[in-house]
Amino acid sequence: MHQTVEFFETLQKNLEGLRELLGNSSDVVFRQLLPSGHTQVAIVYIEGLIDSQRLQQDVIRPILEASSDEKATPSRLKDAVINVGSLSSVTTYEDTCDGLLSGQALILIDGYAEGVLVSVPGLEERAIAESKAHPIIRGPQDSFTEAIRTNTSLVRHRVKDARVRVHSIQAGGKTKTDLALMYMHGLADQLLVSELIERLSNLRVDRVLEGEYIEETLNKDNKLTIFPMMYNTDRPDTIAAGVLEGRIALFIDGTPFVLLAPTLFVDFLQSAEDNYQSYLYGSVTRLLRYLCLLICLLAPALYIALTTYHQDLIPTVLLLNLMAQREGVPFPAFLEALIMEVVFEILREAGLRMPRTIGQAVSIVGSIVIGQAAVEAGIVSTVMVVVVAITAISSFAIPSYSMSIPIRMLRFGFMAIASTLGIYGLTVAFIMLVVHLSGLHSFGIPYLSPFAPFKARKQADAILRFPYHSGAKGP
Repeated sequence: MHQTVEFFETLQKNLEGLRELLGNSSDVVFRQLLPSGHTQVAIVYIEGLIDSQRLQQDVIRPILEASSDEKATPSRLKDAVINVGSLSSVTTYEDTCDGLLSGQALILIDGYAEGVLVSVPGLEERAIAESKAHPIIRGPQDSFTEAIRTNTSLVRHRVKDARVRVHSIQAGGKTKTDLALMYMHGLADQLLVSELIERLSNLRVDRVLEGEYIEETLNKDNKLTIFPMMYNTDRPDTIAAGVLEGRIALFIDGTPFVLLAPTLFVDFLQSAEDNYQSYLYGSVTRLLRYLCLLICLLAPALYIALTTYHQDLIPTVLLLNLMAQREGVPFPAFLEALIMEVVFEILREAGLRMPRTIGQAVSIVGSIVIGQAAVEAGIVSTVMVVVVAITAISSFAIPSYSMSIPIRMLRFGFMAIASTLGIYGLTVAFIMLVVHLSGLHSFGIPYLSPFAPFKARKQADAILRFPYHSGAKGP
């Protein structure tokens, strides 16, 4: 934190203090002016964070063209000279430094221990583009950017209601990242809003560069879980729908992903497109995602359990075929599955980190080549390659990447349990997982709601998507 020191009435002392505070950085511009009133005026700004053309037209030129009949004063500059809407007075070096680093320009006048901060931001922003994290076929194609005000405006454009409230906070002792809470007054739980504001105001973190910094810090009630307690998305329509349902959106400056709280388990298996297609199609695709979730979690473990302990549950013809394939494989089923799963995770990670133009090709070609080579070398069986491939494809059907991560992690644990305790161990482990999920709460709301506790009124938009004329909510 910067030491709180007030301005002097001497302009040169103030400029020397700012130079010392900012360390004579080469991108900090100190420009002194001599308007017609013969009063020394200085403008301080950080190059690259402000719009130079707008600064020249709306700030510097009006000051230089000010009438010589009146002396330049901070109040006169704010009221009658500068053609910028966002102006504020500042009297301390700490507040001045925060303003300069936020894209504001400082105006100092000789003889006054007060400065004027002018908001002329000019940081280059990325254009609004199509969502890459949650793409859809039918529906809005815009997505959030890294600019927090652009993101809040995209939601306000969809929810034209005077009850929408936005509360701004700064977090991070060093980064001083701008945060914004958006909620619908009267629909959102006011106690939860107050609690979130208090938690964010008391964050003890030095840096906030992305939403995960906030999510991990706010997750005080469920520290021993790997499941996400806040939903993140870069789609404005999804956040707008959440605000209309009484949830609270958290915007973080510098990231295109917005957090939504409270969050339920079912939210991570729903897609915005479910609400833009017919309710029959939306319901079928949701059921398909739940099936993919079970396949991703249990398919390798079930194969290991059946081939290791429960061969009597496999049809005879299929069992003979499996035994013939595994005849030359030197590893047990668990080690065989572990090798293939680890190799696929490596390919997945490599595909994500490589340039997009070749990342997908490397993942696809690598999977085919390595799988075929492993079968021909006798390291794994053909059916194991099929099981791992189906499991991998099923993981891509989960709409939320943040939910697919814990499912993929748990898959290895279920494989280990299946190799030692068989289906009985899998059953106990699955029950323990459900019990764990039942005990989780996202800001006071049960994580498995509306299933546990069961709420018949909320089933219209849980697994199935009921038609809108039945009273079901929108996207």
